[in-house]
Amino acid sequence: MKKALLAVAGLSLLLATVLLVRTASYSAPAPVDTTADTHAPDEQQIARHLSEAIRFRTISADMESASTRAQFAAFIEWLAATYPAIHTAMPPQQLGVDTEHPYTLLFTWPGQREDLAPILLSAHYDVVPVIPGTEGEWRHPPYGGIVDDTHIWGRGTLDDKGAAIALMEATTTLLEMGFQPQRTIYISLTSDEEIGGDHGTAAVVQNLQDEGIQLAWSLDEGSFLLDGFIPGVDQPVASINIAEKGYLTVDLVARGRGGHSSMPPRETAVDTLAAALVRLKQEPLPGGLEGVGAGMFDAVAPHMPFGKRLLFANRWLFGGLIESVLEDQPGTAAMLRTTTAPTMLSGSIKDNVLPIEAVATVNLRVHPRDTIDGIVKHLEQVIDDERVKVRVREGRSASRVSSKDAAGFQAIAAASRATYGPQVIAPGLTIGGTDSRRYEEVADNSYRFNPMVVTSEDTHGFHGTNERISIDNIVGATRFYRQLMEEAGNE
Repeated sequence: MKKALLAVAGLSLLLATVLLVRTASYSAPAPVDTTADTHAPDEQQIARHLSEAIRFRTISADMESASTRAQFAAFIEWLAATYPAIHTAMPPQQLGVDTEHPYTLLFTWPGQREDLAPILLSAHYDVVPVIPGTEGEWRHPPYGGIVDDTHIWGRGTLDDKGAAIALMEATTTLLEMGFQPQRTIYISLTSDEEIGGDHGTAAVVQNLQDEGIQLAWSLDEGSFLLDGFIPGVDQPVASINIAEKGYLTVDLVARGRGGHSSMPPRETAVDTLAAALVRLKQEPLPGGLEGVGAGMFDAVAPHMPFGKRLLFANRWLFGGLIESVLEDQPGTAAMLRTTTAPTMLSGSIKDNVLPIEAVATVNLRVHPRDTIDGIVKHLEQVIDDERVKVRVREGRSASRVSSKDAAGFQAIAAASRATYGPQVIAPGLTIGGTDSRRYEEVADNSYRFNPMVVTSEDTHGFHGTNERISIDNIVGATRFYRQLMEEAGNE
């Protein structure tokens, strides 16, 4: 017995030693020396320009309305009047797949060396509508562009007119400085990101393809510098996203006997459909902390307190526990798997009539590890009921995974550090959709990052109420783009 206890004690000591040694080596890297950007943009001018931009109701979901198209046209005229140096130096192409939507602008800043592959910086200026009935909940009118002591308020400030204006301000500053890039820089201001990019963004890609242009990399919206999102990590986390999820919408169609609701059968079409939805909830698609998700936590975890570092440094032992904790939070759970969300239900046309057909619409955001065909097969196998058919409405695969070691990623990271100081740089996964999924057709690497610091409080404004951006953020974004174009343009 004594020998057995000694053996157990020895193994425990060995295990503890392994865990501690691995944790000690799993520490944050030394801070990167970065020269801070000391250029001071005109805060009042930038805030005023963004305020003016917000007043244009560029709601792409309402593009078929003549009055809305007039708003898009007026915004383009305002850009030309507000940024004349850019329009003189690089007159934009006004693009659209058809003549009804020619509102996307592509600026070309020619480089001096043809041997350097060009880059593209993009932002969209279209916005989502204000949710009907919530107008009174806004602290300031959603299209008023009100500027107070600290913020600019209104629809599009964060998503994504703020980035568009910051790009214009940065480019104007560089022109005034006499800057001339060595590599060609494209600047795309798109007009239909919020409705899928089928007109403007698609036209930009087609234009580059027609010209035989292959980009070294592109940068579009995605994530931000996340402040306070990860407990125990004091520095903001710059999540430079290297991939984005795909999109799949299916209808689950259950059939049953119709008739009068006063004499229901043992199981109706609605019952059959409900059972199918329960099965999908109980058996989600396989997930796990691997690939892009693992890369993000590998970058962030060394900055965590000792206890959490110990867990991540020893995923071989604690992987299951880590994944269980991450699965409890919607934001981190979405990093681990293809998500499944029933969003719409339909059945009978009348309250006392049994439906012959009941339909549930389910939206899935496709993780890079999964395929559309594989997901549909999973749904069919889990439901396992011939009375329920899976019909694909719309589907597109996840994007490619871009390189976190390539020059583009490193240039974005360097510009972010120069603008905002010490931070954690992490490759991430965009769980929504962006124009980057189209740009990857003409770019070796596509990155998704908005150079602004956001807190959890700021996120409520995305597509919601009281959207706003701090003046410090819009000024920071301007400094970031100027730094990025100046450095990356001369690589």
